[in-house]
Amino acid sequence: MSGRYVVRTFGCQMNEHDSERLAGLLEADGMVATDDVADADVVVLNTCCIRENADNKLYGTLGHLKSLKAAKPDLRIMVGGCLAQKDRGTIQERAPHVDVVFGTHNVGRAVELLHERDRAGVPQLEIVEESAEFPSALPVRREVDWAAWVTIQIGCDNTCAFCIVPSVRGREISRPMDEIVAEVASLAAQGVTEVTLLGQNVNSYGRDLTKRRPLFAELLRAVGAVDGIRRVRYTSPHPKDLRPETIAAMREVPTVCEHLHLPLQSGSDRVLAAMHRGYTAERYLQKLAAARDAVPDLAVTTDIIVGFPGETDDDFERTLEVAAAAEYDSAYTFIFSPRPGTEAATLRDRFVASDVAAERFERLRVVVERSALAKHDARVGKVEEVVIEGPSRKDPTVTTGRTRQNKLVHFAVETPLRPGTFARVRITTSAPHHLGGELVTVTATPTHRTRIPVATA
Repeated sequence: MSGRYVVRTFGCQMNEHDSERLAGLLEADGMVATDDVADADVVVLNTCCIRENADNKLYGTLGHLKSLKAAKPDLRIMVGGCLAQKDRGTIQERAPHVDVVFGTHNVGRAVELLHERDRAGVPQLEIVEESAEFPSALPVRREVDWAAWVTIQIGCDNTCAFCIVPSVRGREISRPMDEIVAEVASLAAQGVTEVTLLGQNVNSYGRDLTKRRPLFAELLRAVGAVDGIRRVRYTSPHPKDLRPETIAAMREVPTVCEHLHLPLQSGSDRVLAAMHRGYTAERYLQKLAAARDAVPDLAVTTDIIVGFPGETDDDFERTLEVAAAAEYDSAYTFIFSPRPGTEAATLRDRFVASDVAAERFERLRVVVERSALAKHDARVGKVEEVVIEGPSRKDPTVTTGRTRQNKLVHFAVETPLRPGTFARVRITTSAPHHLGGELVTVTATPTHRTRIPVATA
């Protein structure tokens, strides 16, 4: 197949990594990337269904593409991802101009389905219930040459009342450790210096392999020991599965970054029980304190849902109290959004009024930004190691780097620094969501080669 393609991604890092695989498959089939949808011969929409407006975003985009396809009949439109897994044939019913619909478990079949659509002359729909192969065995085209996502686990065995992930991603399946370490070693040989281990619940990794205990701490040690890897990150852990051995690995393995994303969701024990989260606010704070005691200079981020069905003023006050006590470096805060197929979506008689939820959301934002700014103020004067990501999107004259604590630092340079460069930067200013600084010295230059699609297993 020849021509140009565009992949548009909605959602989480798992979707971003799936999009890298889709791009790798298309390029392995002879296509080249373009940033301009109007210039594309194939448009792939990799969808998410976590938020309520995900449907509106998809069908709004498909409406625009319908006009484009009317002017360009040979344009082929593909829809994959979580929303495709959930909605299945509904997508082609609402948007018959879509050529291919595929789900989360058959990403590897996407290009084959496109060929079948061309041969048969009719749209193709294929949704399967379980992955036939681990998706990391597919070719990948990464947008960033010096950093890579590595999937260690797919699916989720938790039953959180608000989450549709188990329905669209399936049961929890861990990838064999030797395959993961081999992939990381291959990435390091290509010049990758930072890897992020991906899973729906990473710290339960390996529980299905051993039938007895998670292996995540052992995996951190193995990946962290790969020659050439300078930074190891992971997302996302579940508080109920944060074990002492994982904290010990974070403390003892130099390459594991001092950043912990630990989703709280609510500070109310009553709401946490309704969510089926498996911990109390007190237990959460105890685990957080243990992590901070063990790992010097640990940055902590979180997820919090405002307005879960039945949340009272008192419940929300508990959330404010826990958020203040936790002193987060940053937080992803969301107003509850019902997703069909989840337990929480059936609790409509307990939904919190939108104006009440919005007012609570604003109060929570103030608490989170207060602690975030305090954390950043305390970094002023320090010299931080950053890896260069490139020019700032808002101001191309400013260079952006990221610290081991996953904080963005903006600073000026006389000569542009290549993305993937390591440098030391003195922090001079602070804000709730970023830091400002001045370059001290460059410590390492990148070694990655020209970007090409590669098989990772």
